[in-house]
Amino acid sequence: MATAKKTPQEPRSRDADRSQQAILAAARDEFSQHGLAGARVDRIAERADLNKRLIYYYFSSKDDLFLAVLEQTYKDIRAAEQKLHLRDLPPPEAIRRLTEFTWDYYLRHPEFLTLLNSANLHQARHLSKSEQIQEMNSPLIQTLGEILERGRIDGIFRGGIDPVQLYVSIAGLSYFYLSNNHTLSAIFGRSLMTPKARNERLSHMCDVILGYVLRG
Repeated sequence: MATAKKTPQEPRSRDADRSQQAILAAARDEFSQHGLAGARVDRIAERADLNKRLIYYYFSSKDDLFLAVLEQTYKDIRAAEQKLHLRDLPPPEAIRRLTEFTWDYYLRHPEFLTLLNSANLHQARHLSKSEQIQEMNSPLIQTLGEILERGRIDGIFRGGIDPVQLYVSIAGLSYFYLSNNHTLSAIFGRSLMTPKARNERLSHMCDVILGYVLRG
């Protein structure tokens, strides 16, 4: 009896991975430009240079695709944060480095902010269904908690600081400024995005955050 020839699976797997990554990249750009409501799967397929049916093969609906984009967006920033090796730094330097990184990352990835705006507009109903989102964000909070405790033991940081509240403050100081720079610039009659203004903002944020955590 003839033996059936086995079909190599690895090339197919690589093709599937490439297709999904192309879809996610195209969907990220589409959602960040048009929001969830305004995004069109036809345009995503065109951006990815793939058949629309293939998108629905991997992602059952536009909402599922939006969730996948949000999850990938968080994976990307958490992976970049891990490369900071914050545990290897003295506590004050680690806090400063995280603050600087967050600011720089938001500047380099404006799509991150617009995707968050869209997710919040829909009251995070997509992220609330995610089985990954809390798990992928927990290590950062754990690391931040360890840094705060190490600083407290060393007598550098004051005690009783909630790492979640601290991270929300670090992210919020960058997020609000960048998300609202057009209205703020109009209100105060000066550009808040010149190199000088951006440097002043980063210096201010570091002073505010370190001023909060440092003892006395």
